[in-house]
Amino acid sequence: MTNLTSRRGLLFGAAAVSAGAVLTGCTSNDPDDGDDKAADTQPAADDKPGKPVTIGYAGPQADHGWLNAVNDQAKKRAEKYSEITMEITEGSNDTAQQIGQIETLINKKVDVLVILPADGKALTQIGLKAMRAGIPVVNLDRIFNSPQAYRCWVGGDNYGMGLNAAHYIGEKLKDKPDAKVIELAGIDNLELTQQRTQGFDDGLKNYPNIKKVARQAAEFTVESGQAKMAQLLQAQSDFDALWNHDDDQGVGALRAIEQAGRDDFLMVGGAGALSAFEAIKADSGVLKATVLYPPTMAASAIDLARALGQGKGIGGLAEFEIPSSVTCYSAVVDKENVDQYMPTGFK
Repeated sequence: MTNLTSRRGLLFGAAAVSAGAVLTGCTSNDPDDGDDKAADTQPAADDKPGKPVTIGYAGPQADHGWLNAVNDQAKKRAEKYSEITMEITEGSNDTAQQIGQIETLINKKVDVLVILPADGKALTQIGLKAMRAGIPVVNLDRIFNSPQAYRCWVGGDNYGMGLNAAHYIGEKLKDKPDAKVIELAGIDNLELTQQRTQGFDDGLKNYPNIKKVARQAAEFTVESGQAKMAQLLQAQSDFDALWNHDDDQGVGALRAIEQAGRDDFLMVGGAGALSAFEAIKADSGVLKATVLYPPTMAASAIDLARALGQGKGIGGLAEFEIPSSVTCYSAVVDKENVDQYMPTGFK
């Protein structure tokens, strides 16, 4: 179900952003300016082996396709670097148990912690404890209540998901008078669902010819997606586009659409499941695109933790330190670019 809240900070791409990624910094136009020398000697992380770093990784139980992909991305990224040693907890959705697991990592005196908390608010104190013990924390996705509990936050952009879904649909329907769209949301009491809806509504304001005529909340499961989509189809005999917040519940939504024999609208999904990518590539049904909430953010978290452990910055940025906040971009994947993102799709 992805994160409980989002932060918009420095925008990177949807794919994993290496700590050595080449970004454009602010430099002088004068090639003889002394600042260029400072840039040349700036300690920036790269792919070459460096100082050994032990990273403690604590995530929740992988009871959702996205969370499982997050854990896999973190492990695979760490394997890329010979100098990284990973201490990985079993993962738990029980707050007390996860706190205990992180306590163990603190006692082992790992160099850096990467934490995706089961509950950001509930685990804020353990983040503070690690930071006070001199262990920098990379807070992954679900954010702690206090900025003092982490050195860097990296995560997704729920508002941006809705915004980009609206822009994609809007561009497809901008020439259609009185176009109608519907929305299959996630769990309504979660802030992430509210943010996705707000972004979608704000994006649609750019297209005065389009009206949202219905919204139904599901529960991020195949079963709820099928049941709630069936209700929407029964209530709405005529509409032009559907935005579904989550590709897992989208599997059920597509079943309901097929059972109803409907193919008179386009559908945009959310998150970036492999099944969605495959359907988009096949281009034989209503699903035409999905908006990413990239699990590759976990790979970026490992890159950032490595840079922290080695006392380095990010190549291409003028600053000597890594940023305090990194927000991954919610890219739209359709048949034009689906091959590029296929390796990141989660099951």
